[in-house]
This record gives sequence, C-alpha cells and structure tokens, in this order.
Amino acid sequence: MRSRATLLAVLAALLVLAGCSADPPPEGNTPGERSGNVAQEAPSVSDEEIPEEEPVAQVAAQLQPSVVQVNVQGVQSSAFGQEAVEGQGSGVIYRQDGFIITNNHVVQSADEVEVGFADGTTEQGEVVGGDPFTDLAVIQVDRDDLPPAAFAEGRQINVGQLAVAIGSPSGFESTVTEGVISGLNREVPAQFTGGTQEAALVDLVQTDAPISPGSSGGALANRDGEVVGINVAYLPPSETGAESIGFAIPATTAVSTADQIIATGEASNPYLGVSLTELTPEAAERFGAETGALVEDVESGEPAAQAGLRTGDIITSVDDTEVESTADLLSILRGYAPGDTVEVTAQRGGNEQTFQLTLGERT
Repeated sequence: MRSRATLLAVLAALLVLAGCSADPPPEGNTPGERSGNVAQEAPSVSDEEIPEEEPVAQVAAQLQPSVVQVNVQGVQSSAFGQEAVEGQGSGVIYRQDGFIITNNHVVQSADEVEVGFADGTTEQGEVVGGDPFTDLAVIQVDRDDLPPAAFAEGRQINVGQLAVAIGSPSGFESTVTEGVISGLNREVPAQFTGGTQEAALVDLVQTDAPISPGSSGGALANRDGEVVGINVAYLPPSETGAESIGFAIPATTAVSTADQIIATGEASNPYLGVSLTELTPEAAERFGAETGALVEDVESGEPAAQAGLRTGDIITSVDDTEVESTADLLSILRGYAPGDTVEVTAQRGGNEQTFQLTLGERT
C-alpha cells in the first residue's frame, strides 16, 4: 500500500488548478461592519417556484445571482519575452458593497479585471489583495447593490452530503454541477496552488461535483444554498483515470482571510519556522511515533528554533489538539494569530517533550 507521501507525489504530477481557462496569467478600502453583511442570510426560494424534491434547482436559483465570472488580462514572461495573456475564472459575491472572493491564482498577475454578473452586466474590478498561502483573493467593484452569498461559516460539513458547484468553467457562466462532499481535510501539493508558498494547501474539502478550468473561485454549496467552500482545483480524468475529484477551500478559511484582506489589503498567517514532511510508516518506526508531523528542517532564529524544536522531532499536538498529519498541523495553526503563544508537544527519540512557542508571521 502506498504511503501518503508517495500518494502526494503522484498528485503533484497530476493535479490541475481549476483556475482560469484560455491561457490565464499565473494567476484604500474601509470595510463595512460584518453585522451588515447580508451574506449571512440567504434569500429564500419559494416552494411554488421550484418543487421541494429538486434541491439542486433550489440551490441554483438561490445562489446563481451571487456567483460571477472573472475575466483577467495581464502580461507574463516566456522564452519569447513578455506576452499578453487573457484568462477566466469565477468569484463569489461576499458583501453588498462590492467585495467579491476569488482565488489568488486567478488574479495574482492580472493588470485588468472585469467582473461579469448573472444579470448580464459587467463592471471593472480592482484587486484589493491576495494571499498565496490560502490561495484566496478579494476583488472590489464600484457597486453597493450586490446580492451576497450566504457562507456556512462554522457549520459542520459531513461526508456524503449534497454538494452543488457553481462557476464559469471554460467561460460558460453560471454553470451548475451536482455531487457530494467526498472527503475532508485534504491536501494539495504546493507546486499546483498557483502561489509562492512552500507549504501545500491544506484542510480542503473534496467533492465529486464536476469542477473544470474556469471554475476556480466559484462556489461549492450545501442544500441550503450556503457556500461551504471556494472551488480551487481538480484532478483531470484524462490523465489520472479518476473521475470527478475536485477541491474547495473551506468557507471558514475564506471568510477569515477575506475579512483580513478587506481590512488591511493582506492576510496574516501564523508561522512556526519549520519545514514539515509526512510521517511515513518507515519514519514512524524510525522516530518513534504513530501519527504527527515530521520536522524536516528548522529555520535558524525562527519561533521553532527559539523554542528548542529540532530536525527529526514529530509534532503530535498543539495545546490540547492532537496532530495527525502535516495538513492537520497547518489547519490547526489557522485557528491562531501571529504573536499567540502555544504549547507544542513533540516526540523526540521515543520521548515526549513540550515546548512553549510564540508564533511568528508568514509573509
């Protein structure tokens, strides 16, 4: 049976960002109060309009007005010099006053952004900021009458529940596909996240609702029409033989990151100062732990080094939360802020040790 590290290597060779279609670029705001964000209350759909036994149609009617197409233009370097490129992605309206969430890889190199709405209107957009570590970005348009989506912030997601994806694959605006939540806490190798981070995207929602090029930044919703994730990547069946394996960034991560970007133009990510790798069965036997995140390298002068962590340590918990894997650790850290002090428990040579560590900030 293949180890998780081997499986991630296979994924790294095959994974494709849902991203932009048609050769995309690698892809002073004062925020309103969150209490005024009507994204927290989705509009209702009349049972008389759509039968109760058609939940996907109900979700589509409720959420389609809140999903947009993002058209970008930019310049990228090639062997022939600077070349103009165009691309398409998707976005989800976050606030009535013009803020839209999309993926960072959709807009990170864009010089011009045009947003197409479900009612056929278009607006020029401005990139407020982006975060390559979560692959999220925020666009703003000069509108104060947008229909925001409801985000399922803090709602439990269950494997097997209905999942509806809405976006603009290959430029087909407001495309709706249906599936289920196939898995939770998934990890995507870093070289396919479209950002500059070394760490992979973690804590992702897996779905079999079909996601295609151009779907990036679109919505993954539950049967109540709430956004449970922002679509980000998929595995191409033509190369893998696997059908309908897509990934979305959880709504809680999207909301937290978007709020930070709107407030300051960037997102803050807590930082340990270590390079991590998966704990293979061989490494588990060698280092004396069954689960955890293996420290592959410790950066001199950074929080982990100052606390006394070493290469070869296996981090098994943060405060009272157990760490099952590298993705698990990175997901746990998202619940903290730079400057927070945490107690890290690690296995070293078969012995358990604890370290008090003040988190730094990843920039």
